[in-house]
Amino acid sequence: MQLSMEGRIVLITGASSGFGAHFARLFVREGARVVIGARRVDRIQALADELGDKALPLAMDVTSETSLIAAYDAAEARFGTVDTVIANAGVAQDGRATDVSGESVANLVATNFTGVYLTAREGAKRMIAAGFKDHGRGRIVLIGSITAQMTGQGDAAYAATKAGVAHLGRQFAREWVRQGVNVNTIQPGYIQTEIAGDWFQTEGGQRQIDAFHRRRLCPIEALDVPLLFLSGDMSQYVTGATLTVDDGQVL
Repeated sequence: MQLSMEGRIVLITGASSGFGAHFARLFVREGARVVIGARRVDRIQALADELGDKALPLAMDVTSETSLIAAYDAAEARFGTVDTVIANAGVAQDGRATDVSGESVANLVATNFTGVYLTAREGAKRMIAAGFKDHGRGRIVLIGSITAQMTGQGDAAYAATKAGVAHLGRQFAREWVRQGVNVNTIQPGYIQTEIAGDWFQTEGGQRQIDAFHRRRLCPIEALDVPLLFLSGDMSQYVTGATLTVDDGQVL
């Protein structure tokens, strides 16, 4: 049994860097056609140039219903109905809760929670309208974070949005369980990506790594098999799950 994505049409938000760009390369390598969306159009265009005609780059702001609807319309015009949605777009804001501005908190909620909500909802609406109930091949994967399971210093609002994402995944799964759409959430551990900046190269970042049981960061490739499984036909009996992939960091 193979984790092939052959024939699938995958929409990935936040595809301009980090997880999203990695996921786009992964899905194309496994045979899918991908719609790669982000606000940084120059980056997704460069990624599309690298991936070839299986990739469609689209300007996408997940906080805007209008932007998302236009993106799904363009995806359907090029490839057909999106059957796999990876709601990955997210932002971070460091700082103690007493120091982070209300504007920054609103931006976190708008992107990390509302953006995930709108992305998944628009995808599900189209899958349902296209009759996915008949074959059950709809897949939506929300990208959360292990901070949803933790308490710490300096990321209270971010962690709360990711906790919301995990519960949103269960709520969506329950709502669409009879509509041919499976919804699951992956909670990655700490991985070196652009959003982390140079934190893990600092003294404080190294102390954090040393506090992990295995004293190492999780490689981005650790997400590949879980993501392909939850995005493909082999996960037909899995919906409403929250999967932590963190090399034991949260233990």
